[in-house]
Amino acid sequence: MFQPRIPVNPLPTGLVTPLVQPTVTADIAPHHTADAAVCNHHHAPAPAPAPAQSSALRLTPAGLAVVITGGAGAVLVVGAVLVSMLLAVAVSAASVAVCAVVLRSLLNGQQRHR
Repeated sequence: MFQPRIPVNPLPTGLVTPLVQPTVTADIAPHHTADAAVCNHHHAPAPAPAPAQSSALRLTPAGLAVVITGGAGAVLVVGAVLVSMLLAVAVSAASVAVCAVVLRSLLNGQQRHR
């Protein structure tokens, strides 16, 4: 009752093979159904399959201009952010250097007066 049922994978050739080979095959077997019985009444025809969509992306000239403008804007924004980060690092490094020079001069001044 609590043993899992392993689904079967029908191949295009019509052969049915299980996805995982079970260890106990007496309890798990693929179920084959009989062919559909022929009936005497008329059925509606099957709907036509939808046409396959092309994987190529088609852009109009206006759409292409929008994509180019958006890409250029993104490059400009990313460039501005990177330049501002570089400027922040440079200002921080300069302030640390000024602090180091001031501390060195203060420490040297105290040692001379002793």
